[in-house]
Amino acid sequence: MFRIIIADDHAIVRAGLKQILNNYPGISKIDDACDGQELLNKIKKEDYDMILLDISMPGRSGIDILKQIKMEKPHIPVLVLSMHSEEQYALRTLKAGASGYLTKDLASEKLLEAINKVREGGKYITQSQAELLADNFSESGDKKPHEFLSDREYQVFYRIVSGKSVTEIANEMFLNIKTVSTYRRRILNKMKLKNNSELTHYAFRYNLIE
Repeated sequence: MFRIIIADDHAIVRAGLKQILNNYPGISKIDDACDGQELLNKIKKEDYDMILLDISMPGRSGIDILKQIKMEKPHIPVLVLSMHSEEQYALRTLKAGASGYLTKDLASEKLLEAINKVREGGKYITQSQAELLADNFSESGDKKPHEFLSDREYQVFYRIVSGKSVTEIANEMFLNIKTVSTYRRRILNKMKLKNNSELTHYAFRYNLIE
């Protein structure tokens, strides 16, 4: 028996993933959740063998949800599925406890392979992710400025460079405007940049936004 739950705010994505999973032998249950809170509620009430987690759902960030899952249910492996490129979030999710990171455009080809790897107790890591990890942990490797941002700071940074206003960011992250402005100031200080335009230029330079 193998029980799996999909957390994604798009019904069509959940349906597509379920269709792929129907080809996986031994699955006894495929459940789903439309946001992080529903996911947390369900894993408290029922037992699952794996979680497929989108990190860009409404409300609390996927990384925050991932960290809470690993605190409350550390034995459940979490495979992150994301629309964001590996350069943007793979390293942060792996550090937060994910057992793998897979971009959604590769899900139809690689999802079952990733599930097999994680189910066997391993981690699903692509070659490019392995290189990111090697660079991050290499004593000789220099960290890029954005790698010094906390997870919450990075979430604000990503929304800024995606063109969102302070008010929009505050609404999306359930923060007040003053708090978002404080995060923005910290980000600029840490990255030694002057304004949103320089942040955006930096993000394009390092492929942090499409």
